[in-house]
Amino acid sequence: MRRVIIHWGISSFFGWGVYGLNLALHWAADPDLQAFCSFPIGEDQIAVDKLRRRALDPFVIRSGQLVADLGTRAGRTITVDSPLLAALGNDFRTTPGAHGVRLSGSPDVGVVFFEVPQMDAETLARAKAFKLIVAGSTWNEKILREYGLDNVTTVIQGIDPTLFHPAPRLGTQADRFLVFSGGKLELRKGQDLVVAAFARFARRHPEALLVTAWHSPWPQFARTLDQSGRAAPIPFDANGKAVDTAAWARANGIADDQFLDLGAVPNAFMPPILREMDVALFPNRSEGGTNLVAMECMACGVPTILSANTGHLDLIDDDACFPLRRQTAVAGAGAAVGGTAGWGESSVDDIVEALEQAHADRAEARRRGAGGAEMLADLTWSRTAAAMKRIVLSLA
Repeated sequence: MRRVIIHWGISSFFGWGVYGLNLALHWAADPDLQAFCSFPIGEDQIAVDKLRRRALDPFVIRSGQLVADLGTRAGRTITVDSPLLAALGNDFRTTPGAHGVRLSGSPDVGVVFFEVPQMDAETLARAKAFKLIVAGSTWNEKILREYGLDNVTTVIQGIDPTLFHPAPRLGTQADRFLVFSGGKLELRKGQDLVVAAFARFARRHPEALLVTAWHSPWPQFARTLDQSGRAAPIPFDANGKAVDTAAWARANGIADDQFLDLGAVPNAFMPPILREMDVALFPNRSEGGTNLVAMECMACGVPTILSANTGHLDLIDDDACFPLRRQTAVAGAGAAVGGTAGWGESSVDDIVEALEQAHADRAEARRRGAGGAEMLADLTWSRTAAAMKRIVLSLA
């Protein structure tokens, strides 16, 4: 069996974690691969049913043994005799694993969803050092190739079709028009545009309810939203560690009975919530990948409004979503987000118009929702895991 190390955290609560969790699940009974995770796996971070958990147990045990072994080499740099799938950020640096150990694989494979398309000489040199870079979108691959890199391929992330698929609604809020917004709070995700547009839409439609899943382990990134000037400043709680989302909605003119914050919801618990939504809204300014939350909404048949920029372009189709095609240069962003050339700014007027269209013509909205579900039915974690397996085995 070919050993492979997943060099990022496993979780049911954030994008990278869901990616790793699904690789582990699909490789659990694979006769050709034996996967490990080089980060501690918290029991409170895995929220799956008992059958899935039973399948994961050998992976969790192996990973725990690896983490314990790394504890005897704390702070050192070591090379392992297996491919290392390393999560990369905008700077293409590999983060240390458990106990501060810097791991090097045989070989290193970079897995990247980068949002800032500018690469300096040092970043470019780090990118070239990888045997292969797996990009999360065709936009990412195009940028890397424009910089002269040829050690790159694209693997689109997936959805779990056993969870995220069209199904009947419970209808507990049948008298409301539910607008969903998800993703960690930050300028890049565009929640300032969401609240600005929804406040206008909600004044004309008192039955409208904004339902948000903005929780993340990195609330500090929410402060970048203040740079746009399109929404009221972000308020934090008394401890300064969590955003008071209800207060922010209120400060932006959204009535208390038109706002609902879901808090931290495990990935596997999201499908029945999403299926209740009338429309989902993602005016994101930049996505290195295809935006996992948007993919899950589309997979459930939710009519979805998408900004036509960056990684979203892999999902854009007039028959599968409501595209925000008018994109302008992003202004007002500073060093906190690393720069914005190549990002796209959606018009608040266009967002309101798309919301009005979805509200006025429910049949057309349902048609586009069905088109999105049909598209996403082929973009599964099984497909992603199979593509990543082929890459790992090709490196033997």
